[in-house]
Amino acid sequence: METVTDNLENKARIRQLFDAQRQQARTVALTKAPERIAKLKKIQAYLLKNRTGLTTALYADFRKPPAETELTELFATNNELNVALQQVKNWLKPHSVPTPLGMLGTSSYVRYEPKGVTLIIAPWNYPFYLTIKPLISALAAGNTAILKPSELTPATTDFIREMIGSLFPEEEVAVIEGDATVAQNLLELPFDHIFFTGSTAVGKQVLAAAARNLSSVTLELGGKSPCLVDETADIEATARRIAWGKWVNSGQTCVAPDYVLVQRTVKDRLVAAIQKAVQRMYNADGMGVQASESYARIINSRHFDRLKALLDDAQAKGSTVLIGGQTDPNDRFIEPTLLENVSINMEVMQEEIFGPLLPIIAYDTRDEVQRYLTGRDKPLVMYLFSQTTAAAQYWLERTTAGNTVINDTLVHFAHTELPVGGVNQSGIGKSNGFYGFQEFSNARGVVNRQFGVLDLIYPPYSDRVKKLVNFFIKYL
Repeated sequence: METVTDNLENKARIRQLFDAQRQQARTVALTKAPERIAKLKKIQAYLLKNRTGLTTALYADFRKPPAETELTELFATNNELNVALQQVKNWLKPHSVPTPLGMLGTSSYVRYEPKGVTLIIAPWNYPFYLTIKPLISALAAGNTAILKPSELTPATTDFIREMIGSLFPEEEVAVIEGDATVAQNLLELPFDHIFFTGSTAVGKQVLAAAARNLSSVTLELGGKSPCLVDETADIEATARRIAWGKWVNSGQTCVAPDYVLVQRTVKDRLVAAIQKAVQRMYNADGMGVQASESYARIINSRHFDRLKALLDDAQAKGSTVLIGGQTDPNDRFIEPTLLENVSINMEVMQEEIFGPLLPIIAYDTRDEVQRYLTGRDKPLVMYLFSQTTAAAQYWLERTTAGNTVINDTLVHFAHTELPVGGVNQSGIGKSNGFYGFQEFSNARGVVNRQFGVLDLIYPPYSDRVKKLVNFFIKYL
């Protein structure tokens, strides 16, 4: 157990590191594209050389299948690196803007400058990718960074610490390990930007702490992301894509489908197709999902108990298990589970599930869906499955979400040309590619005046000046 003395020593160490980075930030801010590219290349080279070490670490933390780690952690990170390496030179160029008629005689542009000392607080569910992705943006933008990986994934945190320690001096990039107390100590400091990925509840605490120092923030949170399936959907393809999006990483994905709203006429077909998809993905040899080398485990016993309690509560209140339902606390295993007859009074429908439980709700009319969604928190993402463009447009116009994916799941998160993030309760700010670079930058507007007519409206406000002002109001 940490003592008061230990905490004071940690705070002193954190403060010392912060001050060193604040001093170094002035030098780092002056770096140009070649120096920033060199830093990113070092990360990429290390990652490709040590890919086995990464897969081993994730397997040790929660038995994440190596192939799944390579797809969701290594490929996704390398994809972000490639885009930054290709584009950072262009991102750093002045972005010219048009000159309004009233600004005749000036030229203007936007330059992106680094914010300074940044803090990245990462979650445990994708512990490498969600630590290093924002770091890529921070370095591309010319910042220093302190990383706080999750204490729930010690093997991956060790990998990150060793990687960062071998590549960067700690006054530029450093790793601070520890629990929530360490995070609180970090949040007391006046960082220039804070990037947090995690739950909405903790996100509120981060935002409150940031407000005390007026630190800017990016909050990538979560929420209950709906999956809407209408009668025109390609049911077989829809089932495969929902099954993959929901049960990759054993459902521990912030953008996983949280529940399914399906038109009643195709509900039974969808359930049968999902069952078939689960069988193909995780039980093709007939040995059972628990024996599958393609299915991860729940991160720890506390989260297992939370998910088991959600399942028990739903069943006690009348929900029926259509698929799965088997659990093993000793193995932290919960089978891919599909629930029907769910109601709003069940805990599984009141909070983000963040696990392999998937409620399914049949609807008859669009009005039912509209009433169900109205008044609920804005989700991180909405998934729409329909073969008609008109249906997709209908829902895009009548709902709000951080992102929307039509006829697939999850793929938007690794799309480096799209802004990815939440809205209100599901997040603040965006990431990926240029949008991540933007989050860690100050967009500084610059106006350069060569000549102009604005002098003509300086005081004293004669009749001639008043006429000119009136002209400006009417015509400019």
